[in-house]
Amino acid sequence: MVFGASATGARALTSSSSPGISLKQEGISYIAGADLPAVIVNIQRAGPGLGNIWPAQSDYFQATRGGGHGGYRLIVLAPASVQECYDFMFDAFDLADKYRNPVMILGDGLLGQMMEPLEKENTKHKVKNYPKPWALTGCKGREPNIAKSFYMIEGDLEESNLRQQKKYKLIQQKEERWEECLVDDAKIILVAYGSMARIAKGAVHKLREKGKKVGLIRPITLWPFPKKAFTKRRAPNTKYLVVEMSYGQMLEDVLLTINGKSKVEFYGRSGGGVPTEEEIIKKVSTL
Repeated sequence: MVFGASATGARALTSSSSPGISLKQEGISYIAGADLPAVIVNIQRAGPGLGNIWPAQSDYFQATRGGGHGGYRLIVLAPASVQECYDFMFDAFDLADKYRNPVMILGDGLLGQMMEPLEKENTKHKVKNYPKPWALTGCKGREPNIAKSFYMIEGDLEESNLRQQKKYKLIQQKEERWEECLVDDAKIILVAYGSMARIAKGAVHKLREKGKKVGLIRPITLWPFPKKAFTKRRAPNTKYLVVEMSYGQMLEDVLLTINGKSKVEFYGRSGGGVPTEEEIIKKVSTL
C-alpha cells in the first residue's frame, strides 16, 4: 500500500513496533529498489521473537544495515523527545522526497508512551514541495512512468545499484546530524541515542557536579552515522562509553569510527531493562 501510494506522488507512511517492522521488510526493500520516498516509524520493543512491549534499542542493526534483502540503505532518524517525534516527521518526509529514498524514524517504547509538552504553533517547519516528474499520474502527452525494482535485461540492475550507491554517498556527505553536550574539555565521552541519550545526559550533569570532565555525543542520524562528530576527538587521552538498551549494536559503528585511536567501553541492558543514571555513573567510575 505504501509502495502504491508513494508511486503516485503521495506522501506515504507506515508504522509498527519491531516484529511488525520485520514483516514489512520485503516491501521496504521494494520501495528502496524502486527509488520511492516513504517514511517508516519503528517504536522498538524488547526481543528477539515476540518478546514484550517494554522499551529496547535492539533494532539498530535492522534499521541501519538495510534490514531486508539487496543491500539498500535507509536514512534513520532517532528522536529523543515527544517534540522531536513531531519535528522529525517533517524532516523525514522532506529527506525521503529529496533523495527518493525511504526514511525510518527509530524510537522506542519509552518515547511511544511518553507524555510531555509539545509546541506546534509557530513551528519552523514548512512543507517542501519537491517536484515529482517520476510519479505515476497518468500518461498525458508524455512517456509512461514505471515504478519497479525488477530488472531482467543484463546490466540494468547493476546500473540501478550503482546509481543508488552514488545517492548513498551523497547522503553520507550531506546529512550527518548529531548533538553535543559538554564535549570540548571532556576526558570521557558518553555516546547514546534516542531516549537513552536523555538518561545519559542526566548522568553527565551529575558527574560534572562532582568535577568529572564527562560529555555526551548523541547521534541523531543513525544512518548516515555522524562520523564527523568524532573526527576531532579521537585521541589516546579520550575515552568513550557507549550506552544502549541493547547488548552492543551502535557500539560497532562507534568502534569503526574511532578506529582504535581511543579506548571504547560499553554498558547496555536489553529485554526491557533500561540503564539508569546511577548505573552509568558507576560504570564511568571504573574507566
